[in-house]
Amino acid sequence: MNKLLIGTAICLAAMSPAVTPAVMAQDVSACLITKTDTNPFFVKMKEGAEAKAAELGITLKSFAGRIDGDHETQVAAIETCIADGASGILLTASDTSAIVQSVQQARDAGLLVIALDTPLNPIDAADATFATDNFLAGELIGKWAAGKLGAEAANARIALLNLGISQPTVDVLRNQGFLQGFGIDLADPNKWGDETDPRIVGHDVTAGNEEGGREAMENLLVKDPTINVVHTINEPSAAGAYEALKSFGRENDVLIVSVDGGCPGVANVKDGVIGATSQQYPLQMAALGVEAIKEWADNGTKPEPTPGKDFYDTGVKLVTDEPVEGVESIDTTEGEALCWG
Repeated sequence: MNKLLIGTAICLAAMSPAVTPAVMAQDVSACLITKTDTNPFFVKMKEGAEAKAAELGITLKSFAGRIDGDHETQVAAIETCIADGASGILLTASDTSAIVQSVQQARDAGLLVIALDTPLNPIDAADATFATDNFLAGELIGKWAAGKLGAEAANARIALLNLGISQPTVDVLRNQGFLQGFGIDLADPNKWGDETDPRIVGHDVTAGNEEGGREAMENLLVKDPTINVVHTINEPSAAGAYEALKSFGRENDVLIVSVDGGCPGVANVKDGVIGATSQQYPLQMAALGVEAIKEWADNGTKPEPTPGKDFYDTGVKLVTDEPVEGVESIDTTEGEALCWG
């Protein structure tokens, strides 16, 4: 992962005269607020933030929801960070719309707020966003699944295992990207569940964990036991979906695709549990975020987005051992060299 950080630079824009950093550079502190502290993705994000904070001499405090979707705990964490006089906050929001008011309070208090992985709704509610292109991540696994099925994609029976009923942005982006990649017309691309394509069996939610994935998969298999394609929000939910399919005797004839690229997920691709996954890089997101907070405290400068995008793109690669023509991918050997968790 260190190779991904070498040579990476953050473009900076001038600070608005009306805004000042929360504290001076000699007393820089930052907060990391994640959805949970158990998902390997957020564990690695915390490791990346801690390592970069130690390198730069920044005091870092970490907070996490009890479960994915625990909005109230994240609100309380933001209030604590404001009261502590933090320089900035790195946030993966559970409810990307409801959190906006609290984020604005932090920004009004002079804190730099950077969304990691999950854009806020609207995206400019944060000062910056460092994230995977989640729509592209979904699109890659959708294209791969359609290519893998070939002509039979026209007869697919698709289950979509999403994150939560509040439909946070990362959930919508991956879901809608997958559907577009698979060749399904989107209705409103800003939400999931309104599509009319008869190939879609249904949507369910998983809370991004293995137990939720198992329960959601069971629910949809009861609805239609002929499901043969499963989109999952992340690899823990994919592992749960596989266990449910196994209990139905369907584990060998269903394509599961996912997003994350953690080491357990890449191992599941290698073992054939997951057909393909889009790999993202949480350590890089967090390290860049800490660097940006240091720049804000030192110079009052904010990070700029990747040219042509409204966020800083930290990269994504499709990992599979069964490449499909026209869909760029890496194999699990390379995926293992870049994985986390």
